[in-house]
Amino acid sequence: MFLHINPNNGLAIYDQIVRQIKFSVASDGLYPGDLIPSVRELAKELAVNPNTVSRAYRELQADQVLITIRGTGLQVTQNAPETCKKDRTRLLSNRIQSVLQEASQSGLTRQEIDQIIKKELDRLDKKKSKNSSTESKES
Repeated sequence: MFLHINPNNGLAIYDQIVRQIKFSVASDGLYPGDLIPSVRELAKELAVNPNTVSRAYRELQADQVLITIRGTGLQVTQNAPETCKKDRTRLLSNRIQSVLQEASQSGLTRQEIDQIIKKELDRLDKKKSKNSSTESKES
């Protein structure tokens, strides 16, 4: 499982794990029925305390994203994609709202904010295009 933990981004590590697993389910990186790594495996892979991973897994179980399968491990639930897509939208909407509020409070006009957003979206499109052309050449 590919997760990237950044101890300096202001989010607790367990929260980063929760969000990244939810985003992976929401974007079809993980599917209902998929098993996820054990607490020990993921803790070792990420070089974090097993209690941190355990806390993240408990939260994902409470949110009904994961379910314990006796003798097998933790599995993505059937309803997880729908739940995770809603959570992803809510989280991103809250973050965007916060950034827009900060931009407005800093004195930027709507037009200036629109220009910044357009510029950043164009930059992302170029990056995606570059990445997909690189992937095509590697195939």
